[in-house]
Amino acid sequence: MMKPLFLEEIDEDGVARITLTRPEVHNAFNDTLIAELTTVLSGLGTDPRVRAVILGAQGRNFSAGADLNWMQRMAGNTRDQNLQDARALAGLMRTLNELPKPTVVLVQGRSLGGGVGLVACCDIAISAETANFTLSEVKLGLIPAVIAPYVVSAIGERAARRYFLTAETFSAREAQALGLVHRVVPDEALEDAGKKIMRALFKGGPEAQVAAKDLIHAVAHRPIDDALVEDTAARIARQRASEEAQEGVGAFLGKRDPSWSKE
Repeated sequence: MMKPLFLEEIDEDGVARITLTRPEVHNAFNDTLIAELTTVLSGLGTDPRVRAVILGAQGRNFSAGADLNWMQRMAGNTRDQNLQDARALAGLMRTLNELPKPTVVLVQGRSLGGGVGLVACCDIAISAETANFTLSEVKLGLIPAVIAPYVVSAIGERAARRYFLTAETFSAREAQALGLVHRVVPDEALEDAGKKIMRALFKGGPEAQVAAKDLIHAVAHRPIDDALVEDTAARIARQRASEEAQEGVGAFLGKRDPSWSKE
């Protein structure tokens, strides 16, 4: 029986855990993993049981990005085949980035290339203290193309000009300073930090969190004009009238926990 490329679990609280299971190749991803992971993530995004998604990995390292043996084989294919292959990886990144449920990534060891892309696509990134990150593509004569929109959004154009071109490795603390990760913890505290952020997420209304993510995508990098102001006004007007908002405001005024809250 073939070993799974990743594990998918949904616990009783609605936390979906995706764990990359290719530690022997530093959790590098190939065409099969890309296709299967995209399908699973799409399903989790619409699954009513799921409150949030945690992405993690087995072994010493989070992810080496694309499997170089697979990429070498692809280099011999036609331009159209290479384009279709690249679109599949771009689709995975977009699916993760636009997943309507909150996403949390737990990072240990090394993250290279596309592995950094996975981190940038998640809403909340928590890193082990000894982790490090490398946008290594130019060392291989490649470019970090399909991950660029998400990495540049996370670290900014100025930092991207340095790290896309030098392929220098930077530490977890530097990643935090750049905005790629939100929190750095001792290696042994990584799982506990993930649980703590889940407890914070469970205090929010599930529908409001979906709407909040959509709001971020709607307003980011847009000019503050009449259309944007009207759009935001319409969004809060809709949300105020929702059952979830009525429950949340009622719970606050009644000094009780809302129905969705979990400790």
